[in-house]
Amino acid sequence: MEDAKEYEVAKTGSEDKPVRVYADGIYDLFHFGHARSLEQAKKLFPNTYLLVGCCNDEITHMYKGKTVMTDKERCESLRHCRWVDEVIPDAPWVITQEFLDKHQIDYVAHDSLPYADASGAGKDVYEFVKSVGKFKETKRTEGISTSDIIMRIIKDYNQYVMRNLDRGYTRKDLGVSYVKEKRLRMNMGLKKLRERVKKQQAKVEEKIQTVAKTAGMHRNEWVENADRLVAGFLEMFEEGCHKMGTAIRDRIQERLRTQQLKSLLYDEVEDDDDFCDDESEESYSEESDK
Repeated sequence: MEDAKEYEVAKTGSEDKPVRVYADGIYDLFHFGHARSLEQAKKLFPNTYLLVGCCNDEITHMYKGKTVMTDKERCESLRHCRWVDEVIPDAPWVITQEFLDKHQIDYVAHDSLPYADASGAGKDVYEFVKSVGKFKETKRTEGISTSDIIMRIIKDYNQYVMRNLDRGYTRKDLGVSYVKEKRLRMNMGLKKLRERVKKQQAKVEEKIQTVAKTAGMHRNEWVENADRLVAGFLEMFEEGCHKMGTAIRDRIQERLRTQQLKSLLYDEVEDDDDFCDDESEESYSEESDK
């Protein structure tokens, strides 16, 4: 009854004292799915003080597996989340009453999926909190998790290795052998070459499509004007031939007229010479008679 009364007071916000809500986790590769769950915890009550527990590397590697980020990096990421009021490092794997009392925690917020405790018996780590009525459920964001992000990196492992090699990391920094490095560089070179060829093919195809489209748009016009275009060409050709023929004929006629004039002039000169010769002969005969 007293717990219900406290919850109603916290829910209505009738008291100035904030409700201390605790959320815990690993928070490796902190992402927006983590942030959304913390936002839900922060908004459980009108006046909430959100404490977030982050398990250290030792306990996390023991019960869940290796993390990408260290516990210090994970805690630092949480401190920069707008919904978090306080970060508790070295958080316990299983929440106890002693831990709740130490941090004056009113409620624990987490999604409802069961998490195995440290006993190895498959018990839920939040079993105790749920039993005492201090558990508040938050919803997971579908499609995003630390495991999903790691799987993306593994899937495109070679590309990430090449990206870091291009940025100045050595193969030793990345744990890559000499042969693998050379093979990756060769494969990436071939990939870039294929991409360039593909882009060039796309440009050529685009130009072909443009020409085909233009031809399709003007095809009827070309067909309708085909006879006129051919006739016009032939007319131009015929006109050119006619002009050339006329010029040749005029040239020939000019040459003929020139030759005729020369012939006439030559004949007149010969006639004049004959006339002069006759007169000379007559004068010579008269002189002889005297």
